[in-house]
Amino acid sequence: MIPSMEVTTTTSIEGMFSTLPDEILGSIVSFLPKESALETSLISKRWRQLWNQVLLAHGSLHDITAVLAKFLANFEEHDPLKHPRKLHFHYVHHQEQEEDSVMLATIATNSKLLLDFSVFEDINHKELEARYDLQLIMPQKHVPSSPSSSTFLVKTLHLKSVRDLTSVVVSSIVSNLEHLENLVISECSGLKSLLIESESKLHKLSILDCLHLKYLHLRTSKLKSFRYRGLLPRIWPESHFNLTHAKLDFRLGPISSDFRSEDFDESLLTIKNSKVLTLCQWTFEALIWPSISPSSCNFIFYKLKELCWIGSHKDENSINALVSFLKLCPALEQLSFKIDPKSYSYWGSRTKFSCFKQATKYKELQHLKLIRLMGFTNRVEEISVAKTLVGLVAMSGKVPKIEASDGTHIDFNFHGYPELPTSESHNKVAEIPNLISENI
Repeated sequence: MIPSMEVTTTTSIEGMFSTLPDEILGSIVSFLPKESALETSLISKRWRQLWNQVLLAHGSLHDITAVLAKFLANFEEHDPLKHPRKLHFHYVHHQEQEEDSVMLATIATNSKLLLDFSVFEDINHKELEARYDLQLIMPQKHVPSSPSSSTFLVKTLHLKSVRDLTSVVVSSIVSNLEHLENLVISECSGLKSLLIESESKLHKLSILDCLHLKYLHLRTSKLKSFRYRGLLPRIWPESHFNLTHAKLDFRLGPISSDFRSEDFDESLLTIKNSKVLTLCQWTFEALIWPSISPSSCNFIFYKLKELCWIGSHKDENSINALVSFLKLCPALEQLSFKIDPKSYSYWGSRTKFSCFKQATKYKELQHLKLIRLMGFTNRVEEISVAKTLVGLVAMSGKVPKIEASDGTHIDFNFHGYPELPTSESHNKVAEIPNLISENI
């Protein structure tokens, strides 16, 4: 009897809500905390439809800024269902265009706005790939706020698929976002050079998969977090800043074949005090080591706590490069070592970096608690790497927890030899001491 009562009760509650008008449901949501309010979209199809209401608008490319400003001004953060959270703006680039282009604007939680220009119906392919420059200059502190009745302040902006013809409009939009703290730019095909200027509020910047970007000019003195994924462009940090989080995923290699280590020197200074860092093996070999090797005793990443290292090969040179970098990180607590065979390789390192371990001033890792290995397909090779890394831990320190690529753990016995799971074959166990001796 109890299950049937529960079904009846649930059904009656859903029935009660289904009879209420949209205005009443919106009023109910306005009294809920932000996190709980969004969860109401999971109650039923009716609730999902309320959250997914779309405002449709039409005009020209030059109308985008005004239409978006009105859309944001009407939205009430404390009453999120009173007005639609999504805007589909249809516009044309030129009179010969048969189908509209579309800008999708979505207001998300935590003061986030997504602008997606990826829907292009009848645009010539050459126009999509046209190279262009983009300048994003945010208002300064001393600029007075324009009067507005809107309670919604954009603090996070995600720009997706900005093209040549929409770049000027996007620059205009950003120039009015005086509370912007977090900027994400992704999949902007054709973007050749990018200037970002914010001397006050911008703290986080992410640039993802903009594969034509050659020049990145940063005037961002308050920047604390920088995430980049794609080909390494020439980066000019005009205003000095100290990053606490730097995720430099340059595994595709440099944008230009004539990239020199001196071109990376200014960027290197911005990551020296990072607490969290993602770094590719080739970036260290080709751009960082040549700059710091004469003074490697003095150039130390004293504050680095978490490191994600992306290597391209499982050879001795790969582990030598990692070991050399780890000796510059005395405060390291967590290490992730990821092997990606498709990652760019700096072949100039094959000969001259064999002396990495001897050339770098030794720093014991007294605080290392976790080693996470990823991308290894050979268990014996993986254990050999783990043994080498454990050898860097201070004698007085505790052996760190080691997670293998398959999700299992690698444990070391009191003799310092790794213990394989019982399912491993005896012949692999016999190979381990020889492999270990070769890598110490």
